[in-house]
Amino acid sequence: MSAEKKRRFPLGAKLYLFIIITVFAATFGAAFLAYRINVSQIDNYFKNLAKHTARNFASFVDPDFLDELNTVASAEEYQALREQAEEDEDEAVIQEYLTEKGLWEQYDSTRSLLIKYLRNMSDIKYLYIVKWGDMNDTHDMYLVDDDENPIYETGYYEEREPEFEGVDPNNAIEPVINNGDWGWLCSAYAPVYNAEGKLVCHVGCDIEMEDIMSERGANLRYILFGAVGVTLVVLLAAMLYTRRFVITPLNRITDEMKRFTPSENKSYEDAGVIDLDIRTNDEIQDIYSVIQTMQRNIIDYLNDLSTMQKDKEKAENDARDKDKLIGQISKEAYKDSLTSVGNKAAYSRKVEELKKEIAGGDTQLAIVMVDINELKKINDNYGHNAGDLYIKGCCHIICEVFKHSPVYRIGGDEFVVIVRGDDYKDRLNHFEQLRKSFEDARSATDTDPWLRYSAASGMAEYASDDNTLELVFKRADKAMYADKLAFKQKNGNYR
Repeated sequence: MSAEKKRRFPLGAKLYLFIIITVFAATFGAAFLAYRINVSQIDNYFKNLAKHTARNFASFVDPDFLDELNTVASAEEYQALREQAEEDEDEAVIQEYLTEKGLWEQYDSTRSLLIKYLRNMSDIKYLYIVKWGDMNDTHDMYLVDDDENPIYETGYYEEREPEFEGVDPNNAIEPVINNGDWGWLCSAYAPVYNAEGKLVCHVGCDIEMEDIMSERGANLRYILFGAVGVTLVVLLAAMLYTRRFVITPLNRITDEMKRFTPSENKSYEDAGVIDLDIRTNDEIQDIYSVIQTMQRNIIDYLNDLSTMQKDKEKAENDARDKDKLIGQISKEAYKDSLTSVGNKAAYSRKVEELKKEIAGGDTQLAIVMVDINELKKINDNYGHNAGDLYIKGCCHIICEVFKHSPVYRIGGDEFVVIVRGDDYKDRLNHFEQLRKSFEDARSATDTDPWLRYSAASGMAEYASDDNTLELVFKRADKAMYADKLAFKQKNGNYR
């Protein structure tokens, strides 16, 4: 017994655990989604800015000049001169060489334009012209850079960033945001083509992202702190609500049930019949009402039994009355209280009987499914009393047509007929009569709406290859729904 108590997981604990998991998942999931959307929007903004800046400046440069500059800068003679100039920190050597090649004036003009463009764009950190190597190269050559870099950097080969390794410069190069040797940068490249469509070089644009990344980290912290705060508030409210409207009423009912000690000659109060003020208007109130009714019935039964036992002179009559009472109770348990036909429990019992009959050999039967039309319309417009009359009237039509077959009410507006015997022999005529009876009733416009009965119906016969009764039921149900659909298409759907 102690081991069972240790393994016990109370309903309250389960509900609290469910609330905690649900609230945490919903809140932090929403926070993470909001953060990712914000990050994506910001990243896309800077990527587009870098890409459009590179494209815009690329439209200002002379491809033929850059092609010629690339040829000169790639030569071994120039590379040797450039390395010496870098070692000596002598820019004049490069200027003289480019002047000798007839490139200096346009080089200086292009570089001045790049510097001016860069100064006017406050968001741009680096703007440069670079000659990308092939897809498998590991270095790329800078052609033109701003005045923060000496002229002898022209022709300098720099190691390619890891995120661009294996990139084919002949294809579009997508903007990237990375944290490399130069810190957080958003980099984009725009191709420069000559008149023959040959790729000459690329204009590169870098936007500094250090402040953005710092703010992003701060925003993430704010979102997380906010999510924690919201989660705690929602959790507290949800748990208080659950405790008040679920846990506390259930605990009160449980404690009261433990006081119940039924025996003969006791009143409800003496036997501890549950008596609480439960008015939750939900399933908890339904459970309470059922338990209270059951306990009262037990006390009533015990007291009635005691009275019968004390009456020695009428023992034999009492015994017969008792058997009759038990039989009546058993009969009532399988009868629908509104229509007096069999209820769902009776139908289930009948199905079990038919299964045994089917397993024992051939049998003849059909199933008719009936679903009442427009019941909700009657209930909504004329009240549930009218709805009850409507249900009983529909049931009466079914019973009148299938007089020799059992009828069951298996739902609020659903009936099943197990067609046997004489009804089975004339089943088709009976089924047509059923449909006609409902059509005639609905067309009687001179009577009250709740007396104009209408229902959809479907019938299926048991066949020798049916291994379960469920197959027959499904065919009948499918036929009924087809009739239901036809009715709705003709008359409209009230819901």
